[in-house]
Amino acid sequence: MALTLEDSKVGMADKVDLTVIDEFQRSSYLLQRLTFDNAVSPGTGGSTLVYGYTQLKTPSTAAFRALNTEYTPGEAKRVEKTAKLKIFGGAFQLDRVIIETAGAVDELDFQIKQKIEAASNLFHETVINGDSAKHPDEFDGLAKLIKGSKTEQTVTDMDLSTSALMTSNTQACLDVLDDFIALLDGKPDAILCNSKMKTKLKGLARRAGYYSRSEDAFGQTIDTYDNIPLIDMGKFYDGSTTSDVIATGTDGKCDIYAVKFGLDAFHAASPVGNKIIATHLPDLTKPGVLKDGDVEMVAAVVLKNSLKAGVLHGIKIDAGA
Repeated sequence: MALTLEDSKVGMADKVDLTVIDEFQRSSYLLQRLTFDNAVSPGTGGSTLVYGYTQLKTPSTAAFRALNTEYTPGEAKRVEKTAKLKIFGGAFQLDRVIIETAGAVDELDFQIKQKIEAASNLFHETVINGDSAKHPDEFDGLAKLIKGSKTEQTVTDMDLSTSALMTSNTQACLDVLDDFIALLDGKPDAILCNSKMKTKLKGLARRAGYYSRSEDAFGQTIDTYDNIPLIDMGKFYDGSTTSDVIATGTDGKCDIYAVKFGLDAFHAASPVGNKIIATHLPDLTKPGVLKDGDVEMVAAVVLKNSLKAGVLHGIKIDAGA
């Protein structure tokens, strides 16, 4: 069975859980669009959460043939892969007096919303940069899943660092962008970038007449290039510093990612059941002055077809150091 966060709300009676899912969707277009394959059960002893899948590496081909000649055999190639689901979220603790005497600012509501935003930002960070080899507690992200594939490309002549260069290089930059998009199997459902790159791509799109806007399910504006949503992956706070999820290098160059959503493309995996997100609120009926709450997800992302996602390196958006 597969479902989205929106699907998971169907039949849900708990208003708190409904509100939490709405907040996750509102905070992330990616989480609005991702399909979750909720098919993972704990392994023997309940200690592992592994999603097994087959990734298409090379599609099959067809050809013409002359009379009395055989086709040249050619087979689609696939590889067996696994993704380990990881647990992420956060907890908070409040004095029961603060909860019970909340005034104009509901402290419990505030802490939950901040924790949702933090979990959403962590998800974005890991979707791009996750590497389980370096950090065993996180799942692998697109940078690792795409690395070495045909859809990992580097450009050397796409300079968007100034308005003048954007204007003079518009056609050349659009050619590079369209060539990259054409490498994918089907038009992508989203282009993932940082905020400055999004501004640059909007500028290119306006100059060429490819820019348009739409609204998501929550009435928020979605900017598009050739009807492909441009999604700012936001910033990530690690407890000490804040940085773009998709960073700009000291040379002023940055990456963009293009993805196609779907169970045969780029999607998420989650445990069996409909509750993708778990929320535990403070229990005021129990003894103790400090009350705990938390928000948690168990998930990973999967790329079923290596031609359904790609990355373009080397786009210059700053002058550099």
